[in-house]
Amino acid sequence: MADLTHFDQDGRAHMVDVGSKPVTSRRAVAAGQITMAGETLEKIRSGGFGKGDVLAVARIAGIMGAKQTASLIPLCHPLGLDHVALDLALDDDLPGVNITATCQVTGRTGIEMEAMTAVSVAALTIYDMCKA
Repeated sequence: MADLTHFDQDGRAHMVDVGSKPVTSRRAVAAGQITMAGETLEKIRSGGFGKGDVLAVARIAGIMGAKQTASLIPLCHPLGLDHVALDLALDDDLPGVNITATCQVTGRTGIEMEAMTAVSVAALTIYDMCKA
């Protein structure tokens, strides 16, 4: 397990020590999609859901998800995020929604987990907003 940085020499999990790493500007982009019936996509487009604007709520949820990543992923370092943006695009060919999250940080460790969490939480929120 010597190559797996989240485990010590005895195989026990631990948070990696990044204290001696240099502070650098880091950026990660993650993408995903959620598919649905064409009728559901049309209802999102027309604003026909009683819970509110599906894409606006999903965008905010994705940002909140990025901010909570260290609470959700056990060995993930808490980061002071510099920027989180979500792009949600309706796609008639799926049919569904394409989700892209861009996250930036100035720090000692990567920000890819925050970007992937943002996409995941946005997709889950779209599902929740659209279910009966």
